[in-house]
Amino acid sequence: MTLPPQKMPHASWHQRQSLKDLITVLDGHKGATRFVGGAVRDTVLGLPVKDIDAATMLKPDAVMARLKQAGIKAVPTGIEHGTVTAVTDDGPVEITTLRRDVSTDGRRATVAFSDNWKEDAARRDFTINALFADPETLEISDYFGGLADLEKRHIRFIGSAEQRIAEDHLRIMRYFRFLARFGQHAIDQATFDACRNASRELSKLSRERVADELMKLLGAADPVYAVQEMIQADVFANIVSEIDANAGEILAMLILREEAHNIPPDPIRRLVGLLPKDANKAIEIVTSLRFSKKMRRAVANRLTASKPHVPNIPAIAYQYGKDAAQDIALLFAADDQLGTGLAKLDDWVKPVFPITGGDLIAIGLEPGPIVAKSLEAVEAAWIAEGFPGENRVRTLARQIIENA
Repeated sequence: MTLPPQKMPHASWHQRQSLKDLITVLDGHKGATRFVGGAVRDTVLGLPVKDIDAATMLKPDAVMARLKQAGIKAVPTGIEHGTVTAVTDDGPVEITTLRRDVSTDGRRATVAFSDNWKEDAARRDFTINALFADPETLEISDYFGGLADLEKRHIRFIGSAEQRIAEDHLRIMRYFRFLARFGQHAIDQATFDACRNASRELSKLSRERVADELMKLLGAADPVYAVQEMIQADVFANIVSEIDANAGEILAMLILREEAHNIPPDPIRRLVGLLPKDANKAIEIVTSLRFSKKMRRAVANRLTASKPHVPNIPAIAYQYGKDAAQDIALLFAADDQLGTGLAKLDDWVKPVFPITGGDLIAIGLEPGPIVAKSLEAVEAAWIAEGFPGENRVRTLARQIIENA
């Protein structure tokens, strides 16, 4: 088997002039600063790079001073832990001083600054995230076999899985997220056992941190295997009150449908697939995870509007939005209804209800609370008939007024 190159491949991101200028400001090509983590990993894999991180021997105050002197905006985003964000013309770059852990409690670490690259690499989570690349030569420093693990798509902690997890229990969630994104359908048994044995600790973490990791995992191209392993490891039992008994099968079916209809992954849609189909229970779960009001409303809409055989898709789009209607079709439509339901959303534009309360009064309805109630009834009839034109709506209105 051919191992990945010991040099990071050329990529457009590290050829940016603003990035070259930043490295020059930090150390003048003297080897005190290197690219690290996801940018190196993803470049080796030939994947697009979104975030750029650098590690440096310079102390945070020296980083701040050099950036200020060069006229580069510096933001002390995590300066107590050694992180400064440089705002360049091409986007932010996080610069973190080399560190070693002094103490950890499973949620946060006390660190001391270091000048030792291997010491800094040793405190990171996975071998594939502990890769450094020299900005000038692109030579990769790999202290723990991360390149070989990338080649095998093997996700493993650096050193003892138990120790890495004890340092930060959120690493349990990160393990399964990285398994979903980079791993093959195989796990390291010792790592799995360590995650399962520590899974109860997840209940002690910030719900926002847990929810963020969960949504990142569900946004992976195919998280089915990772989710099934999480269920087996009792991870979900310690982050949500309950999930659908057939969550793995539902998620697998959903992803097949997304791929068949060329619909991009959506973590909210996939989360609904995992949750109980009782809307009240589902909302309790997403509320406990501190999801935003917008996300809670999105989950509620998709479950409230769903039925065993899927109601009128355009009607759902009118009431809850096109995205909700698409998700409901993907989640709940029968196989022979899915294509038809999705086709109804092609070029769909929300129709405008053609009459008002004033029109009902003009037809003969007495002013008062009955107007709003009757208007709702007319609108419901209009939706049920597939949004007919104004003449038909007025006929419906007369019928409803006569029976009011």
